[in-house]
Amino acid sequence: SPQVQPFLPQWLAEPRRVQKRIRENLCPVRDVPGIHPRLLKKLQMNGIDSFFPVQAEVIPAILQSAAHGYLLGRGGFRPKDICVSAPTGSGKTLSFVIPIVQVLLDRVVCHVRALVVLPTKELAQQVSKVFNVYTDGTGLKVILITGQKSFAKEQEMLVQKRVTGYCSLADIVVATPGRLTDHINQTPGFSLTQLRFLIVDEADRMIDDMHQNCLNQIVRAAFQGENHSGSNMLFQRTKPGPLTAASSCSPQIPLQKLLFSATLTQDPEKLQQLDLFQPRLFTSVYSEKNRDGTETEQNASNKYTLPEGLSQCYVPCDLNSKPLLLLYFMLKMKFTRVLCFTNSREASHRLFLLVQAFGGVTVAEFSSRLTPNERKRTMKEFEQGKIQLLISTDATARGIDVKGVNYVINYDAPQFIRTYIHRVGRTARAGEAGVAFSLVLRIQERRFLRMLRDAGIQDIQKHPVKGNSLKPLVQQYEGALCKLEKTVK
Repeated sequence: SPQVQPFLPQWLAEPRRVQKRIRENLCPVRDVPGIHPRLLKKLQMNGIDSFFPVQAEVIPAILQSAAHGYLLGRGGFRPKDICVSAPTGSGKTLSFVIPIVQVLLDRVVCHVRALVVLPTKELAQQVSKVFNVYTDGTGLKVILITGQKSFAKEQEMLVQKRVTGYCSLADIVVATPGRLTDHINQTPGFSLTQLRFLIVDEADRMIDDMHQNCLNQIVRAAFQGENHSGSNMLFQRTKPGPLTAASSCSPQIPLQKLLFSATLTQDPEKLQQLDLFQPRLFTSVYSEKNRDGTETEQNASNKYTLPEGLSQCYVPCDLNSKPLLLLYFMLKMKFTRVLCFTNSREASHRLFLLVQAFGGVTVAEFSSRLTPNERKRTMKEFEQGKIQLLISTDATARGIDVKGVNYVINYDAPQFIRTYIHRVGRTARAGEAGVAFSLVLRIQERRFLRMLRDAGIQDIQKHPVKGNSLKPLVQQYEGALCKLEKTVK
């Protein structure tokens, strides 16, 4: 029977296509129209002389939406919301950092004008770091709230109480959902009534998890208006409605939503919840230029794009040989800078102890068992090449930009295609090459291959490893197991 196709709104059905091949389509920074000279200089100081395709498309779109200043007065049109679906490692962060810093350069009074919400502390730190680089010397204040400091300390960073009332100490807030919601509800003087940009990064995860409520709270807080103070009735911000003579007298600060994700949902109902305004979708998920310049339309089942330099393999195996295979790759095949994924915190920890007991591999674990500082240190040592194997859970590694991952090994085959995309996207970033190996139990093989095929991923190679190759490791491995049993007891 023919499959029922959901009816896609036009903006989803006809997105703005972004070139997928990063390396061949770099765009010199100076060719992107409208970037402030001050930011051009910063980009160059940071060694960035060209933009990735996503950046070259999205930066001008955001700048244009605020071309008449960020306070849109009479007759100003409300800017369209923007969704960006592009592979891991294609430069999404700079696509919003540059235009937002630029739009806010002229601000006079400090208010929270841009809010970036991310699912994990690591991601939030990463994004606030990038903002700090580009706001340095501009007077704009970026505040990170992820619960790493005490609540009271964060409150002090966000607002200051003066004789005249509260004033904001932040122009740009980068936050995780839980902590942000706490401040909206419990921090006196923390106001989002001047919020102009709401950026949701890793948007699919933010919609899926329980964070939808957080997004609703942000919007509610933005449109609360300041009517409880009485004096500001004239400037009370109203939920945007049709343009009428009355509504065009009071200036409306539009709240523009910018959504970014490697796996943006195509589910119209989920997107509906986000209540987007005339959204524009930028995606590199659909089209490829052929060598002769024509476009190949790929079938719609290609929902996901993987980085261009990525090779994918899978190894059929049974449960007992999985640890041996990992050791074989590390010790015999001499893999270096390997990021290895398991499906749970416990599995990560156990595998870490096992490899450690076996010896010969510098290994660390990366999961919510570690304190943020330990995670930071581990990451740094991995990037410096002091750690060759990093064993991680999905939640911890999602979205983080790890330098120089050569291999991703799916020790446990992922159950969902989205998990697969995010894991393997930790390597082959920014146009580099990388390899992903998945250890797939024979009973999982058909389902695993079908999952990839349904997502339009064809180019995964079968890579069997013969039992003979593993034999030399068995004796030492059994010794390590005994050692482990003792320590666990």
